[in-house]
Formats: sequence, structure tokens, C-alpha cells
Amino acid sequence: HLRPEATGFGTVYMAQHAIEDKLKRSLEGTRCAVSGSGNVAQFASKMLIQLGAKVVCVSDSNGVLVFEEGMTNSDLEQIILAKTVERARLSALETRVSGKYIPDHSPWTLPTLNVDFAFPCATQNEIDGKGANLLIQKGAMGVFEGANLPVTTEGQEVLRAHRDVLYIPGKAANAGGVGVSGLEMSQNASRTYWKREKVDAMLKDMMAGIYQQMKDNAGEDGTLEEGCNRAGFLKVAQALKELGWVY
Repeated sequence: HLRPEATGFGTVYMAQHAIEDKLKRSLEGTRCAVSGSGNVAQFASKMLIQLGAKVVCVSDSNGVLVFEEGMTNSDLEQIILAKTVERARLSALETRVSGKYIPDHSPWTLPTLNVDFAFPCATQNEIDGKGANLLIQKGAMGVFEGANLPVTTEGQEVLRAHRDVLYIPGKAANAGGVGVSGLEMSQNASRTYWKREKVDAMLKDMMAGIYQQMKDNAGEDGTLEEGCNRAGFLKVAQALKELGWVY
């Protein structure tokens, strides 16, 4: 239970911790841009809606479906149906949802779409330097990677230059997926069954623990990205030492 949802849910749980801790606010009422429309994007959108955020877009490789007033649960159901059953493009959904389809764009190239928080959940290298600068110009307060390496080197440099913008890389933000896979392995090995609610609670604890490691390793002056990189390096270094590969 919960493995399909884990990466998307976990990314939002991580964002929730960072936003509440660093910005002293909640996700409720905020405008959240989600890229992609596959598994991670679907469940990130679902959790954002549950937490009261406005999901203002999803996308595929041909364009963006924009929801200026926020995606509804009914909209999300149609998107999931299209992507998991019908295998349809988002362009085919405009008459079935409340959003407007804009072809030949990504969420990060739309100049008039106001965004508080960005959740790139589509593919690698989707937010380049121009996209990152556009988010900054719009006043975006955070970028949380649901996909693996969705921000290019140039985009990362832009985000690092604005240290007040929360930026959590995928190795922390989307770790919920592999974490819940580990929980599945534990259940299989012990031949036990955990209810969905228990796995969700364990996922929340897992993301809270990862966030705390980032915060602790960032120190008083470091960013969450720096804390994430330091924590990751120290884990690998400790493992190498315990294996006897370094002294």
C-alpha cells in the first residue's frame, strides 16, 4: 500500500516541513505549479489539493494545462483517467476539465502564470536558467524536486544566488518513493501486512527525519540544499569508512 503515491506525497510532505519551518506559513491557499502528468505529478497534485493549495498547472511534452483558480478533484480524476487508462494527451482534456490548454509551453516558460511554489515532477533538465529566473521574477518562494535532476546547472546557479528561495534537491525531496520501497521489502521479509495509514505515517516520519538532517547540516547560515549535500556526503563517507575502504 501507498508505494504508487509515495514519491509525490513525500515531495509535498517535504515541502510542507520546509515552508512551515522556514517561511512560517502553510501551503493552504498558495499557488503551486506542478510539471508532468504521470505518477509523481498526479499524487503530488492530490496531496497539494488535500492540504488546501491551488494546483495551477500540470503538463506533458506537448503543452500545459493551466488552472488559474486551482485544479479540482474532478479535474484530477479526469487527468488520471486520461493518463492511466486512455493514454491520452492533455490537449484532449480541455473540454472535460476546468483548465485551459496552452500548447508548446512548459510551466516554466509561461510568463503570466503566477507561482508561489514550484514542483517539477516531469523529467530531467526541465527548469533551465531562463525558467529559474522567470520563477524568481514572479516571486516564487520555493522549488521542490519531484523528478530526478529537473533543474539544470544554470538553473541551480540562479536558485543559489537567491538564498531566500527554498530549494530542495530530488535526492531529499523525492526520497519517499525509495523509502517506501524499503518498507515494502521489510513487510515481505517479515511476512507482515501494514495498513495504508501506518505506511503513510511512516512516510511522514521519514520525510521529517530527512528534513531535520538537512536543517542540522546546513547550520545557521547554510541553505537547505547545502545541508542536503553535506548530509549526503557524510553518509557516503561514513559507509566507506565502515567498509574499510577509507581510513
